[in-house]
Amino acid sequence: MIKAGQIGKGSCLLWKNEPHLVTDREFVNPGKGAAFVRVKLKSLRTGRVLQETIKTNDSVEEADVFDRDAQYLYADDTSYHFMDMENYEQFLVPREGLEEKVFHMKEGETYRVVMWESNPIDVTIPLKIVLEVTESAEAVRGDTVTGTTKPVKTETGLEVKVPIFIKQGDRILVNTESGEYVERVNS
Repeated sequence: MIKAGQIGKGSCLLWKNEPHLVTDREFVNPGKGAAFVRVKLKSLRTGRVLQETIKTNDSVEEADVFDRDAQYLYADDTSYHFMDMENYEQFLVPREGLEEKVFHMKEGETYRVVMWESNPIDVTIPLKIVLEVTESAEAVRGDTVTGTTKPVKTETGLEVKVPIFIKQGDRILVNTESGEYVERVNS
């Protein structure tokens, strides 16, 4: 149990019998009445975000979550398939709430899988990843206005707006939070 006043951003709490990640925290001390903490919680199972207010003297149960390194094998209609790097055991991570993460995961790469009660519930992806451009329209001659972009498709199916000099086969660095192009990567 943890007092509401000690809850910090990044804490994992057991809220309504489900693990939630604290994505934002605000301590409020009004002129009248007791102080309280306003937290934004993201469900680690469904991805749903909710906002709750907790009195600072109240206690909340911490969720017992841990990370496990695993190699991403492939995805099907309902799950992501992973293999534990220590014992080669294969397991599934439900796709529900994590649908967009497939565009930031490459087969054969290692990722951190968040586990709760021995069940995988989330996949932690890096802030930036390198992807190869698989489809790109050719730049039109004379289209050289500063800041001109075009859409391309990457090896994972992610569509990104990039500068017009990027062509098929180039490798680009992409921010996984915003889905935006960062820079071209030289091999």
